[in-house]
Amino acid sequence: MPTADPCPFPPREPGAAATERARERAGAFNVACSSCNLRELCLPVGLSSTDLARLDQLVATRRTVARGDTLFRAGEPFQSLFAVRTGFFKTRVSSEDGRDQVTGFQMAGELLGLDGISGDRHTCDAVALEDSQVCVIPFAELEHLSREFGDLQRQFHKIMSREIVRDHGVMLLLGSMRAEERLAAFLLNLTQRLQSRGFSASALVLRMTREEIGSYLGLKLETVSRTFSKFQEDGLLQVRQRQIRIINQAGLQQLVNGATC
Repeated sequence: MPTADPCPFPPREPGAAATERARERAGAFNVACSSCNLRELCLPVGLSSTDLARLDQLVATRRTVARGDTLFRAGEPFQSLFAVRTGFFKTRVSSEDGRDQVTGFQMAGELLGLDGISGDRHTCDAVALEDSQVCVIPFAELEHLSREFGDLQRQFHKIMSREIVRDHGVMLLLGSMRAEERLAAFLLNLTQRLQSRGFSASALVLRMTREEIGSYLGLKLETVSRTFSKFQEDGLLQVRQRQIRIINQAGLQQLVNGATC
């Protein structure tokens, strides 16, 4: 998709987005951590200007990944973490019978590759859902800097903890919620993450297919489609293919609250 917008969803400031797209097309990928607009969502949180300069040197490589291509595959040696700068990814694992199971969706400001730390090999595939760009963070060098900078080490621990909490949330979705509750929780989580990045809290364009959503939530494709239709009939959503507008956020939240009481 050579004409794809590098931002995952329509931003609040179209002029700024147009400028960013022009920079991307020109190949200007050398934005430093110290001036990146995702710095509060990524590793550099709380670092001093001196420490940020050293991190800039560490994150010297940026990599583009075309839609449908893999950033890394299960079984490959683990060497680096990847901070999503623009675009959208999914992670997946393959079962013994050859079926793919989606294990997560990652957007700008989030990290990929944490799965490889314990065994020195990746345990899943990371696939770009749209043309994307990542910052490559060599893990050995990150460990070295973390020992020097307590703020960096604490931030990295927070990121790992956040991933654990997210995994627990998925287990709750799959273990105790009905189809409607699972989809409502998924949409609310997605919009909350987008809102923290300055995007709309009610309007979004899904970068994943309904089949991929079903794989992630443990639902059949037909069930996902039927639930989207029911949400629209009930006045919770407006659905136009992958364009979603949340009409009644409180109603979605009530579904989730009822499942977790």
